Amino acid sequence: MTHIIKATTTWVRRALPAAAAVLIAGPAPAQAAHRHVDQGDWLYVTVTRGDARSGDTRGTLLQCDRPQGHSRATEACAQLKAARGDIRGIPPKDTFCSMIYAPVTVQARGQWQGRAVDYTETFANACVMKARTGEVFALDG
Repeated sequence: MTHIIKATTTWVRRALPAAAAVLIAGPAPAQAAHRHVDQGDWLYVTVTRGDARSGDTRGTLLQCDRPQGHSRATEACAQLKAARGDIRGIPPKDTFCSMIYAPVTVQARGQWQGRAVDYTETFANACVMKARTGEVFALDG
């Protein structure tokens, strides 16, 4: 039974970003040259707590032309805009985090200003993740 759940989780992680791209891209192939204008800036973001292969994964589509996608979409989009879509360019927050190891793996795939975004990183815990990535991966509310 566990094997089926792991396989499903892996399939979902791979299929959802592709599905998000199809939903945003729209059905009209004749407009392929102008899709980047219609799609705007968007990322499919996921947060996996624990082992990346078997942990609890949550994800959502973050759209920034009209901020939406999760409860901190406005702040996340503002931070991404200031960093020109580069998550590593978000200034780290000056904060104290515990040294408890509770790994969190984050992933963002999508596009920003017509460029593909593919970002994955594992942090020691959720506090370190938030200090380094701002609100982009704040999916818990």
